[in-house]
Amino acid sequence: MKKLLVKLTLGIIVFMTALGVFVLQDGYSLYRAATSDIGVQEKINDIRSGKDYVTIDGISKDFLDAIVSVEDHRFYNHNGIDLIAIGRSAISNIDAGKIIMGGSTITQQLAKNLFFTHEQRLERKIAEIFVVRELENNYSKEEILELYVNVIYYGDGYSGIKQASKGYFNTSPNKITLSQSLLLAGLPQSPENYALSKNYERAKERSEVVLMSMIRNNVISRAEVELLCNDKMDKTFNKATLASETIN
Repeated sequence: MKKLLVKLTLGIIVFMTALGVFVLQDGYSLYRAATSDIGVQEKINDIRSGKDYVTIDGISKDFLDAIVSVEDHRFYNHNGIDLIAIGRSAISNIDAGKIIMGGSTITQQLAKNLFFTHEQRLERKIAEIFVVRELENNYSKEEILELYVNVIYYGDGYSGIKQASKGYFNTSPNKITLSQSLLLAGLPQSPENYALSKNYERAKERSEVVLMSMIRNNVISRAEVELLCNDKMDKTFNKATLASETIN
């Protein structure tokens, strides 16, 4: 019986090792295929040359603080992969019996937006990691964050912080207020569900989650919170349709 258990255990180990090697190879092949026509550096150069690209010094600090806080608060302390977040999301997913949390860092989300689809496949996650390594090895955290806010989708047809700032609030990225920053930072998690044109109240609830993350991570002062409580966030939205249908 003991020998049988040993053989069974060894068999499982061999099988899992072989499976891991296969998935790793498959992920690497996907990475090579995704970057064969245009590499990471060339892709980034193309993005930076776009007319809507905004450098980090032209973006509101409130917005940058908000999106880092809610999306990846250990962004400046990890190397592109947050093992703590992965473990937490794995436990939540197991408890729920389905995928409800992703655990992806800002660098992982950038890699996905640059080269891959949002399909939940293990091979895609492995391929994503190879791009993450290139990004973290060749670009600073500020450069990665700058790229991220310029490529992610904010709903209502707006890709990048310049389009979102102009389209939602008729302003530039360096002039968005704290309350506007909270709204925008909440959108990338689920742009369709939080799109301001049709889900403004839901987006406001999401902005409260963003604010709580900033308080929890000590990136906003008590005085700023008190000022925000007296601010009418409804008045920040610029669309006439929302003004007539949603704002009281």
